Amino acid sequence: MKWVNHLAIAGSTTALVSPALVPVALLGSTAPDWLEWVLKALGKPVRHRTVTHYLLGWALLLAFGLGLWDFHGMVAAFAWGGLSHVLADACTVMGVPFSPHSDRRFHLFGGRLRTGGSGEYGVAWGLVAVCLVIAVLFKPHGGSGWYPFFYDWAGLYQSGVIDAKEWKDNRLKFF
Repeated sequence: MKWVNHLAIAGSTTALVSPALVPVALLGSTAPDWLEWVLKALGKPVRHRTVTHYLLGWALLLAFGLGLWDFHGMVAAFAWGGLSHVLADACTVMGVPFSPHSDRRFHLFGGRLRTGGSGEYGVAWGLVAVCLVIAVLFKPHGGSGWYPFFYDWAGLYQSGVIDAKEWKDNRLKFF
């Protein structure tokens, strides 16, 4: 898949959970590819979609970030970005390796997408649209109340939940 689609998938799915972690997830969504460049610079060149694209490795990193230790969710967001990259690549014809010990490639949905093809863009931006619909559905009808993506500081002030000082301090913060 193209990087723009990896970025769109990781960014939109992460924004549903925590908009503040979107930049970390975006960095993770390109990590399987740029880690190949890092390994090459260190004198250990690897082929594309091999060592850095192990599905099991990214899944274990995500489990580690969620379950054992995480600093403000950054490890989990980075790992989610990497895992979303690998899962998206698993939808392509080439597929991805499951683990270092597997001799076959892992495919999702039969591996029917071609890199750069219209199907790839349709799946990625369709997922973005689904995330946008979910975000809109969670917005309260009155415009005030808790909205997990963008706070309505004016509505919170008018309903008496926050005071004038807190409204002034936060009115220009969009996330």
